[in-house]
Order: sequence, then structure tokens, then C-alpha cells
Amino acid sequence: MTNNKQRILAVDDEPTNLRVLNKVLGDTYKLIFAKSGQEAIRLVEKDSPDLILLDVMMPDVTGYDVCKTLKANPKFKHIPIIFITALSDPDDEAEGLNIGAADYISKPISPAVVKARVKTHLSLVDAQVLRDTRLQVIQRLGRASEYKDNETGMHVMRMSHYSKVIALNAGFSEQAADNLFHAAPMHDIGKIGIADAIMLKPGKLTEEEFETMKNHPQIGAEILGDSDSDLIELAKVVSMTHHEKYDGSGYPNKLKGEDIPIEGRIVAIADVFDALTSVRPYKDAWPVEQAISFIESQKGLHFDPVLVDVFVQNLDEVLVIKERWKD
Repeated sequence: MTNNKQRILAVDDEPTNLRVLNKVLGDTYKLIFAKSGQEAIRLVEKDSPDLILLDVMMPDVTGYDVCKTLKANPKFKHIPIIFITALSDPDDEAEGLNIGAADYISKPISPAVVKARVKTHLSLVDAQVLRDTRLQVIQRLGRASEYKDNETGMHVMRMSHYSKVIALNAGFSEQAADNLFHAAPMHDIGKIGIADAIMLKPGKLTEEEFETMKNHPQIGAEILGDSDSDLIELAKVVSMTHHEKYDGSGYPNKLKGEDIPIEGRIVAIADVFDALTSVRPYKDAWPVEQAISFIESQKGLHFDPVLVDVFVQNLDEVLVIKERWKD
């Protein structure tokens, strides 16, 4: 039978202290023990525990040195480290936190405090794993939509980066801009539900075919559904609103002005700019100057005029992205 308990590496050169930790935590978690810093590093490389409880004062390699070594390794830097030590001076605690520890507990330990701190930091790890998993699902769905389109994976990458540039310079926080960067690849996920005869048609669509194509935002919203994930909800917003136009003439809901969520207004600019400046089976790439001229001509019509100005003001950064992720 598989042991699904989370694994904690306890490191201390005093066996008595390890026995205390085992008594406090052993019923809830799978404990692994090391009596030196060198042994701790070896066990991390072997077992990659979920969390490390680490003494500071050890004879061969100090806990601080172990922490620095692990935080310098991309494979292990995500593992939370809690120092458990007799060093109780505030400067010692500051040193531990500055080199990357998640927490600092003074000896003699309080069992209740150790249990609570361990549970908290493992919960944070679980939350990050869940977010990473959701992000991977979103990215894979975004890639799936590329198979139904004449566009390339580089289009999705470029327009996602363009969206982040606009968002940051429009006042988004780093986290909010990063969320939009990860949600933007889902803007056309609904194209999965559009017939190949329409999606892969090399020439201009008929009026009837275009009306069918206009269903893809709603299809995308249905694919994404209702979710307790902020990222998936944001992807749904982007899917539904990136074809709305500032003057109310867009689709599917003819939203107007600031009734269109700002994320949709941002992605609209990023998506159109990249479409215009990229080669498609039915068109040549427009020169950047021509594409910018067109986008500026659509201020207040297709696009939010303030966001167009933000985009143009940061064109140098956009062009670096365009070159880096070129087809």
C-alpha cells in the first residue's frame, strides 16, 4: 500500500531532538532523519522531501550552509525550510530568513507551534502545486486550440507577452499582469468547436461562415466553464470579451467602452497587432508602422484609446518580444 503522507526531513546532530520531532510529527507525516548537514543534502537529493526542519549549529556543515546550498539548486529551492535552533537572537533569525528559510522556531520547541507552522507551510506548498497544475492544464488547452487554426504557437506566445507589457504599464500589479499572461493563450480556445472547413479555409470566409466563427468566444466560455480557479475564470473572461469593440460593434455581446473587462480590451490590442504583423496563408505580414497606424486609427472604435497609447508608448519592448518569439 502506498504511503501518501507528506515527507519531512528533520536534521539535527542531537538524536534526542530528532526523537522529540518524531514524537510530535510522526503520526501525521513521514519523517526522514539526518544527523549532519552533509547527510541532509544527500537525502534531499535522494528523496526530495516536502519540507525540511533544520538545526543551525552542526559540526560539519551548518544549517545556514545547507539552506544556501539547497536554495541555490533550482531542483530544490522550492522546498520550504524551517530552522529549529537554540539561537534565539533576532539577528540569527533575520539571517535565516534572509538566506531563504520559510520560518524560524526557537528551542526548546512547543509541540503546538511546530505542528501549526509545519501545517501552514505544507498548505502553501499544496496551494502552489495546485496552481501549477491548473496553469499546465490552461497551457495545454491553449496549445490544443492551435491545432484548429492557421496561427502558430509563436502567435500565442507573442500576444501573451504583449498583453503583459500593456497590463504592467496600465497599472496592473506584477501578479495581476502575470495572471493575464497565463490566461491570454486561452483567448481562442473556443475555435476547437468550429468546423475544420471554416477554421482551415485559406481564403475569406462567407458571411454565413463568419457568423459561425463568431460563436467561438461563447464556445470557449463553455469549455472553461465555472471554476473556483481565478486563473481559469480570467481565461473565460478573455475568451468571451477579446472580440468586443470599444464602440459597441463587437461580438458576442456588443459590450461598449469600459463595460468590456480591461483584460479583454488589452488582449484585443495584443491579438490584432500580432495578427496584422504575421504571415498567414491568406495574407502577407504588415510592416509594424502600418499596423501601428491602423491600431491608432481604431482608437475609440475597436480599441480602448488609453490602452492604445500605452501600447504605442512601449513599442520598443513589444518589438523585442516580436523578434525573440518570431516564427
